[in-house]
Amino acid sequence: MTLPGSKQKPIQPWPYTHYGEWIRFVLGYAALGIAIAIALVWLNPGWLYSVIPQDDSARHEGFNRDMPVETDRDIAARPAQLGQPVSYAESVARAAPAVVNIYSAPSETEQFTPPGYRHPLLERFFEQPGHPPRLPRHQANLGSGIIISENGYIVTNHHVIKQAESIKVVLPDKREARATVIGEDPETDLALLSIDLQELPVISFGDESDVRVGDVVLAIGNPFGVGQTVTKGIISATGRDQLGLSTFESFLQTDAAINVGNSGGALIDAHGRLIGINTALFDRGGGGSHGIGFAIPASMVQSVISDFFEHGQVVRGWLGVKTQRLTPPLARSFDLDESKGVVVTEISPGGPVEGGTLKTGDVLTKIDGTQIESVQDFLRATGRSPPGTSVEVSGYRDGDPFNKKIVLGKNPKSDAR
Repeated sequence: MTLPGSKQKPIQPWPYTHYGEWIRFVLGYAALGIAIAIALVWLNPGWLYSVIPQDDSARHEGFNRDMPVETDRDIAARPAQLGQPVSYAESVARAAPAVVNIYSAPSETEQFTPPGYRHPLLERFFEQPGHPPRLPRHQANLGSGIIISENGYIVTNHHVIKQAESIKVVLPDKREARATVIGEDPETDLALLSIDLQELPVISFGDESDVRVGDVVLAIGNPFGVGQTVTKGIISATGRDQLGLSTFESFLQTDAAINVGNSGGALIDAHGRLIGINTALFDRGGGGSHGIGFAIPASMVQSVISDFFEHGQVVRGWLGVKTQRLTPPLARSFDLDESKGVVVTEISPGGPVEGGTLKTGDVLTKIDGTQIESVQDFLRATGRSPPGTSVEVSGYRDGDPFNKKIVLGKNPKSDAR
């Protein structure tokens, strides 16, 4: 209130007469500021750390400051400590020159019309449009092989050369020669060839008994005929059998890529030594590698080659019976407590046990003390000894145990090429 005659200015009323309006004013601007800050952080997350000091000790609380840090020098020294090279180039350089390509030799030229030849877009690629050209018969890529002797001996898979009328071998240095078949062993899927060339590179054998699951291996071969190729993997398993690939099986399994044309090629260790011959791959029908490949171990290769050199063929002991695995239902039918062994299903006429030494229905559990649990075990136990060897066969007949001395005969398949 202003007194009469007073010069005092009148008191201006407070613009916000109600506290509620004032609170809405503050909250509105606060919400706007928060929205702007959120937008800035979203557009540039690092902005928050540039304006807010960080406590390093808090951020790294619980972090082990004594954790070892691996330097470049440590990394360079690590392969030597583990026995593994940084590069496998030297190992490949030692082995690859001895891995050859195997082809079917071309025959005389013949009339050959390429598929779709009369298509107008394709005629221009040939010399005489509208007429079939004379082209040499296509040279088929059969697979790979490995030089094992300076005298020109080459080992490969039997299935690689089985259907070939004539065989040509091409070395990595581009030399080539016709090959002669020295020996074939379908039961291990191995074959020995010979070529007449001088100054041949030779591969070194390793001992696959030292091979462990997880060891690095390299596969060398000629997949799909594209030329010599090297793939890397590890040993996935050893002693793989009952795959139905051959009679005598004890494969090395690897995830090194093996494709069509790798058959007969080398599986080497990290030092360039031969530990197996690539033989087969797991294929669901697509034709490519699924990371499951199989190789014949080096010891089996050496055994078969030795027989070729000494006898001209592979000579194995033979019991003269066919068998099947003893399953739990069969074991119960024979009143046996364990299903370990094989059951004799057939006696071969003229064989070592003809005449009652063994009979159909006999259960064989051991040969020379070696436990028999599968047909593969039985074949290996009889085949590892030469004909004329006396072996002790243990088993059951009509539920009663027996032990018999039997002289092995010669496997008739040994005479077959």
